[in-house]
Amino acid sequence: MNKRPIKTVLLIANDPEEARKIDEMFNDQGSYSFALTHLKRVADAETYCATHPVDVVLLDLGLLDSVGLEKLLRTQSARRASIVLLCELKDEATALRAMERGVQDYLIKGEIEPHELMRAMRNSVARKILEETLFKEQTRAQVTLESIGDAVICTDVFGKITFLNPVAERMTGWLLNEMVGRPLAQAFRIMDASTGEIAGDPTLRALGHGTTNRLPLNCILTRRDGHQVFIEDSVAPIRDRNGQTTGSVLVFRDVSVARALAEQFAHLAEHDALTGLPNRLLLNDRLNHSIAAAGRKKSLMAVLFLDLDGFKHINDSLGHSSGDKLLKSVAERLQDCVRTPDTVSRQGGDEFIVLLQDIRHAEDAAHTARRMLKEVMEPHSVDSSELHVSASIGISVFPDDGRNAETLIKNADAAMYQAKASGRHSYRFFKAEMNVKAVERQSLEQDLRRALERNELTLQYQPIVNLKSGAITGAEALLRWTQPMRGPVAPSAFIPVAEDSGLILPIGEWVLHEACTQAKAWADAGLRPLTMSVNVSPVQFRSDSFLPSLTTILDETGLSPGSLNIEVTESGLMERAKFGAHILTSLRDRGVQVSIDDFGTGYSSLSYLRKLPIDSLKIDQSFVRQISTAPEDTTIVSVIISLGRTLKLKVIAEGVELAEEAAFLNAQKCDEAQGFYFGRPVTAEQFAGLNKMQVN
Repeated sequence: MNKRPIKTVLLIANDPEEARKIDEMFNDQGSYSFALTHLKRVADAETYCATHPVDVVLLDLGLLDSVGLEKLLRTQSARRASIVLLCELKDEATALRAMERGVQDYLIKGEIEPHELMRAMRNSVARKILEETLFKEQTRAQVTLESIGDAVICTDVFGKITFLNPVAERMTGWLLNEMVGRPLAQAFRIMDASTGEIAGDPTLRALGHGTTNRLPLNCILTRRDGHQVFIEDSVAPIRDRNGQTTGSVLVFRDVSVARALAEQFAHLAEHDALTGLPNRLLLNDRLNHSIAAAGRKKSLMAVLFLDLDGFKHINDSLGHSSGDKLLKSVAERLQDCVRTPDTVSRQGGDEFIVLLQDIRHAEDAAHTARRMLKEVMEPHSVDSSELHVSASIGISVFPDDGRNAETLIKNADAAMYQAKASGRHSYRFFKAEMNVKAVERQSLEQDLRRALERNELTLQYQPIVNLKSGAITGAEALLRWTQPMRGPVAPSAFIPVAEDSGLILPIGEWVLHEACTQAKAWADAGLRPLTMSVNVSPVQFRSDSFLPSLTTILDETGLSPGSLNIEVTESGLMERAKFGAHILTSLRDRGVQVSIDDFGTGYSSLSYLRKLPIDSLKIDQSFVRQISTAPEDTTIVSVIISLGRTLKLKVIAEGVELAEEAAFLNAQKCDEAQGFYFGRPVTAEQFAGLNKMQVN
């Protein structure tokens, strides 16, 4: 039979006869192997243990007095080995006290039987192994508690503190040695952020009912120094082997930064980044509520559509920076013209929509419009200059001019165009015959339908550069339309028409094919490897034909999928999040890169964003412009860049026009950028020349 592993036993005894008997017992030990070494003096044993591993020390108690025994138990060798005492019957009380100090067992000399000796040896070895295992587990648990990022506080069954890890010490401001034995509330002072009321002891339910519970929502922890932080997480009972609750463990973390970031993105989702006014999403929500309330009360409400006169000239001549400051000044004045329940919203560009709730007469809306015209007309101080601008306002009134938000806005828009046509700096109420805009839109759509077949559409390419090296790394394909009678038509004018009419599908397919063909031609000509970025409309992105069409285009043009970057807007992606994620996954499987365009202007859950198979984020130019127009308000840009690094995504800034904007982005470690500062959109031939110049 195979014997178990050999365990070493050191016998320390000066009685030769006793030592002989014990030695004989070990020679007849059976299947458990022990190797016995005999020494007569304790001093020799200490020297021996320093250089030889010993599992069990079999010690004659008669060699030591109580002081000597205490000293031995404190030695390193005693902590490594189990100690079994050999004692006289009269010294049994001393042996029992020694067991309280760490001795494993004792045997009465003259009464020792072989099986009893072997049992003592085996138990001592097993007990020592168990102690070592328990010590390792305790050490591992201690190290874990001290190294995890969450704060941990433990209490006994009476709610008195028994443990704080270092994170809990830092977050509460209290040290473990100060708080052991004190009530939890002394170190863990929490309150409800919504009501300001002191929250109860979160451990009571865990101790009383033995259940795991979350901390209260909107929970604020007040530190020892009075500083307050938002926290969240849970409290759970601690049970013994019989399932009885013996205490509780409270685990929590500081979520102040996460809450602030979530609030920032939540605000961005409903507010214009430049002016801070409600955006289209929030306006529509308030419009619908106002319409419902007005319908119940049989009252009136009005929608004012305001567009600035001459703003484009100011923007083109003085630059976007001055234009943005002017828009902010206008926004502030418009807000001063309305009551608290009313809403001033920026729809984009120089267009504003105002919701006037619960008015008595239509003339009330006219009074507000006249006041707005007067305030907007007053000089605006921008960059030490006085800028002058006027406005045109269209007014629609519920219920006569529409019974839903869309109709009211559309009719107010039509009335605004009539005000412009009548000489500007005026307001007009909507009338049924005001269809100028509708007729113009229909005409534009008819011309757009013929644009493809008449070869009126072209692409221009804007360089995308590496901020660190300055090298051109890619190009964004930009659609241009020159209509023989109209001349150049701005994308902002015809793209919405294309999307509403469905023309965006054939036009978008043409853009993709043209861009991929050009990228392959550049690659075949030996130009520096580039990524071709193509902005895909949400309508095109969500269509069933998008993926099959893209696959066909890549096959036909022979362009490597890795050289194509599809840009989809954040808002367009989030409108049908699950479907969008499916499309993104298919693009990633194909090898095509994906960017989220205009990032920060929509609202996407950060936890959802982490799961999306995307490659890069593009910072919307409205945020980039704040770098030069509002240097104190660049937090969003920094947050997006930091978020990109955290998610291991490339970050690209668009709309960079000034050196200071480029310098700030580079300092923040933004990866790439595009904009007039680096290069305007140019033809394919001109772009190839730019690329060759960099190579040379």
